[in-house]
Order: sequence, then structure tokens, then C-alpha cells
Amino acid sequence: MPRVVRPAAGYGYTLVAAALFGVNGTVSTLALRAGLPATRLTALRCTGAAIGLVVVLAVFSPRRLRLTWRELPFLAGFGVVGVALTQYLYYVAIGRLPVGIALVFEMTAAVFIALYVWLVRRERVRSRLWAALLLSLSGLVLVAQVWEGGGSLDPRGVAAAVVAAFCLAAYYLMGERGTVSRDPVALTCWSFVAAAVFWAVAAPWWQFDAGVLATRVPVSLGALHVPLWVLVAWVVVLGAIVPFWLSIAALPHLSPTTAGLVATAEPVFASIVAWLWVHQVLSGWQVAGGAVVLVGIALAQTARATPVPTALPEVPASLSS
Repeated sequence: MPRVVRPAAGYGYTLVAAALFGVNGTVSTLALRAGLPATRLTALRCTGAAIGLVVVLAVFSPRRLRLTWRELPFLAGFGVVGVALTQYLYYVAIGRLPVGIALVFEMTAAVFIALYVWLVRRERVRSRLWAALLLSLSGLVLVAQVWEGGGSLDPRGVAAAVVAAFCLAAYYLMGERGTVSRDPVALTCWSFVAAAVFWAVAAPWWQFDAGVLATRVPVSLGALHVPLWVLVAWVVVLGAIVPFWLSIAALPHLSPTTAGLVATAEPVFASIVAWLWVHQVLSGWQVAGGAVVLVGIALAQTARATPVPTALPEVPASLSS
């Protein structure tokens, strides 16, 4: 029976995923403000997502979890650079920058990807790449408001977001290679497993006082306080596993490029949620700069003459995160 393509469902899945990722930025910010270190929050997210994905695949499609020894080095690098470091650097960035601004910097990974495939892989790219690069750089100048004494943003936060963009670009470029022999769901599952193992070594669990998760913390909703584990559970389930599945579910109905373009709504959602929830107010220049960067990202996502074969979650597909 032929597969039924439903573009409306694809758009819906992608928008809901982008909205959940956007909300997750603010929830993660609240967890960081509560004193949970970026290393530990990243470890909890990676480990929780790894366990959830492995359990789901083990129950519904165990054959997709099969591995060969030859795959291990690639999966280790993919998980450490693409997942563990990308997420950690993102958390460092949102601990020092407004969530929407951090995402705008990170999403410039799309431009780095287009430049890489042109300069290194020698793939043909469309001339719009130069417009994408110009728009992205110009927009970032506005976002940072560099005319205000060297910039209005925390330098360490900006540096973390930029390095996160490079790691994210590596994630998608490696993902293109990985999906040649493995489906995106299993590939991402094992990338989370590799990230979880990395953090188990880099931030050993015996050094973590799990009792801190029972601490009641403010969530900037009146006088409401909730246990810290509630925020962490949100980050794992509604900030990783659920939007991941929605991103994958959209792919049979939308091309990766289209899904990536729709997913650029993520920093818009993130900025609105952060503004309404934790009162992160952006200046007019920053809003304008973010819009310019998003246009540049959209152009970069369509600059490659050779279609991207698949997409992976966490940030727009054509970047990712």
C-alpha cells in the first residue's frame, strides 16, 4: 500500500516540535538558575533521552538497535561532538544570553554547513550562499549591538553559542554520512547513548548529589515552586524525546529543506516564551537582527545544489539545535 503524504501533518509536527524546543530553552534556563550546573543538566538530558529512546526501540523495533564494531568509533565521535558538546555549549550560552539570542547564534550552523560543502567537499552551491552569509553576519552585528562599547552581550555566552554552532554543523554533516547505512531514529538514539557515556566519564554520577533534585525552586509563575526534578523531567521528555519523535514523524510528509525552514520558527517561539515567562526583553535592534539572521539561515538551507538526504532533531533539520 503506497504511503500517504500529508503535508499539513508534516507542518504541524514540525511546528509543535519547534515550539517544544523553544519552551525547553526557558525551562532549561530555570533549571540553570536554580543552581544545576550546565554539565549536570546536559548529562541528565542526554542520559534520560538515551534511556527513553533505547526502551522505545527495544520494545517496538529491537532490530534497529543492532550495532557492528566498525560503527562504534563513528557513533562515539558523533555523540560526543554532535550531542554532548552541542547541548553543553547551548546551556552555557543560555545561562549568559537570552534564549532567543543564543539560538540565533547557534542556528548559523546552516551557513557553516553550506561553506563547508563548498570549500571542502567541492559541492556546487547556489549563489544565494553569499547573500545568506552577508545577511547572517549583518544580523548578528545587530543582535550583538556591537556599537555599544564592543557589544551588549556576554562575550563568553556568545563564544559558547558560536562554538555550539560549529558542533551543530558537525552533527548534521556527520548525520548525513551516518544515515547512509542507518535510519535517523536509531542513529540519534545511539548518539544520545554515546553522549550519556561521555558525560558519565566527564561528570561522574557518584559526584552528583541526587537529593538536589528534590529541592523546590521558583519557576517565575507567581509564588509557585516545584521540585527541580520536574524541570529536569520536562527537559528530558518534552525537551528532547517528544520533539525528536515529532521531527522524525514529519519527514515522510515534508522534504528536509522544507522541515528545516519551518523549524526556523524555534527562536521565535523561544523568544516569545522567554519574554512572557521570565521577562527576557530584547531590544528593537536585536529583534530586527534576529529576523535578518533567520532570513540568511533560510537562504543557506536552500543553497546546496545537492539535496540533503535526511534530517535529525534538536534544531532545524537543514542545519540542528
